[in-house]
Amino acid sequence: MENNKLAPEQKAAAVIVSLGADKASKIYKHLSESDIEKLTIEVAKLGHLPPEQTEEVLDEYYKTCLTQKVVTDGGMEYARSVLEKAFGEATAQSLLEKLSKSLKTRPFEFIRKSDAKHLFSFLQHERPQTIALVLSYADADQAAMIISELPKEKRIKVVENVARMDSASPDAIKIVEATLKKRFENILTTDYTTIGGIDYIADVMNHMDRGNEKYIFDELGKENEELADTIRKKMFVFEDIVSMDNRSIQRFIRECDIKDIVYALKGSDETIRELVFANVSSRMAESIQSDLEVTVNVRLRDVEEAQQRIVGVIRRLEEAGELIIVKGGKDEIIV
Repeated sequence: MENNKLAPEQKAAAVIVSLGADKASKIYKHLSESDIEKLTIEVAKLGHLPPEQTEEVLDEYYKTCLTQKVVTDGGMEYARSVLEKAFGEATAQSLLEKLSKSLKTRPFEFIRKSDAKHLFSFLQHERPQTIALVLSYADADQAAMIISELPKEKRIKVVENVARMDSASPDAIKIVEATLKKRFENILTTDYTTIGGIDYIADVMNHMDRGNEKYIFDELGKENEELADTIRKKMFVFEDIVSMDNRSIQRFIRECDIKDIVYALKGSDETIRELVFANVSSRMAESIQSDLEVTVNVRLRDVEEAQQRIVGVIRRLEEAGELIIVKGGKDEIIV
């Protein structure tokens, strides 16, 4: 099977296989459930690839990543200069054409290049549905700032609309974009684009100051408690333990079931393991290490459930003021 006959999803599977299980698992954390399912199926179906074919796929992947980076760092002309020196004029042109096509799938490109205060003045009088649509394409810190400054009633409606958003038709996006920024009306493709959603609004809330966070969840909880809880559960993930101070780590460990800690660490990287071991007694560390060695064939679902229970303990203790979760936004810590 020649490289040029590999479908894009097969090439993605080849890259994943080449990375190895440890690095591949880190990429999986950034994918949606549907993408994980599709990619896993392709990995299972891939079979053996000759070393030469794998090298060609990885070379294409490297060139694509490099193209994206140099365009982001210095613009198209800078990228063209770098790529031509590295790969020659023909290859550079081909890489830039591929990237240009992918860039056209991103509506509201001007948002990510705009100052948040300017965007707020630009959007504040729009309907909540319109603001939610636009913010679904903004960076999380931009969206957090804009939502924080909105009137209280509109603030809740915007958060709810972003959380409920799943996809939007190209025509609808095009109308809104043309109204807000006519010079960007031609960058859309005909594909439906996944936007907003629970994961995104959770990221936005993670960038929110605690005052606004509490107000939004209190008010949203009155209207839709289930939605508020779903967003809240997404806001702090197990891997975020690395951002906690030692005293806070020691505090939540005391509240956790030892079995949950063992299961959670089975699915974590070495950094988190070392952090946990550094914050327990030598006797407890030996016990956890021993349990880790004898605990085998653990289901991913059991690992995730154990990690989620630990996250639940952390959020409960944080709400009670017994530990600190460092977040984005306007938090101030007094020592």
